[in-house]
Amino acid sequence: MIDLSNILNKNQRKAIVNGILTPFSWLYGAGVWVRNTAFNIGLLKQESFDVPVVSVGNITVGGTGKTPHVEYIVEHLCRKYNIAVLSRGYKRATHGFILASDNISVTDLGDEPYQIFHKFNGLITLAVCESRRKGIKELLRINPDINLILLDDAFQHRYVKPKVNIVLVDFGRPPFNDKLMPLGNLREPADHILRADVVVVTKCPNDIKPVQIRMMKENLELFPATQLFFSNIKYAQPVPVFPIRDPELTTLNWLEQDDLILGLTGIANHRPFHRYLKQFGTRLKLIHYDDHHNYTRDDFRYIFKVFDSLEGRRKFIVTTEKDAVRILNNPYFPPEMRKYIYYVPIRVGFLNYEDREFIPELEKKIME
Repeated sequence: MIDLSNILNKNQRKAIVNGILTPFSWLYGAGVWVRNTAFNIGLLKQESFDVPVVSVGNITVGGTGKTPHVEYIVEHLCRKYNIAVLSRGYKRATHGFILASDNISVTDLGDEPYQIFHKFNGLITLAVCESRRKGIKELLRINPDINLILLDDAFQHRYVKPKVNIVLVDFGRPPFNDKLMPLGNLREPADHILRADVVVVTKCPNDIKPVQIRMMKENLELFPATQLFFSNIKYAQPVPVFPIRDPELTTLNWLEQDDLILGLTGIANHRPFHRYLKQFGTRLKLIHYDDHHNYTRDDFRYIFKVFDSLEGRRKFIVTTEKDAVRILNNPYFPPEMRKYIYYVPIRVGFLNYEDREFIPELEKKIME
């Protein structure tokens, strides 16, 4: 077999791959068009509910920050509303409708719903179900007092007609510069973002400039009635994954050049987290797995083999909050290594754009 990598340059190889994937992208796009047209003309029916439903989703594969934005909404509205969160529960080991409780494991719910439930345990009702219609009906049967439902990752799940459709767009990977799967990351054509009531451009740089905001707004080409917001990620101080007394790592700001961090991620877009770790100027080694990765015994053997081989005055493993959920409940994690691993919680912050605040504007739409 001829090794094309030794013959062709990067652009030539990219052109060949694009040529191979383009027909599949056309076929995928045709399927998306047929499905959405069937909803638009009423061949496939959408169901509305008396309880307001807010969908938080995207039009691209990969991480746009859905979970922290759902958490932001829950945090600000859970004392005003009796909130239920409904998710598909991606990569869970169960099927059908599962109601979260203290006895339910991360493999039963999936990592992101499990994280949301335990962060707001006692303040919300949470369930997972492949069918959002069935899930909503079951939630309302179990708890008739629910008066606001948040759908996690449901922009493409059109069998439910939400009161408010929120679409998240990654600042670093805008849809207008992307292509349909499998050629690109788009789940549906970029102009389908026009179905959104609210668009949030996420993961904006802290030093974003007015010209960047203006260009993003112009390129998105939203309807005048569609509200646009800009948010960024705020990292908190590291927290031990396993409860330990007197944790040694309380802030990354105190790390020195001869200390070492092994960054461990199993998320869709690891680059912002890696950039965050690099800014502290200490020695850094990175290990990355695919999104929602289920860590195995062999994974931990490899991780700690790498960890042991690295030199540093002090050494720590630093991971994401989503990874921490899977690691905390993993039976293969060596007990003797628990004191070395920490996670960095993240929160969402909204930029002051056009003197509008996200939560008050969302409440107005919910009550319309």
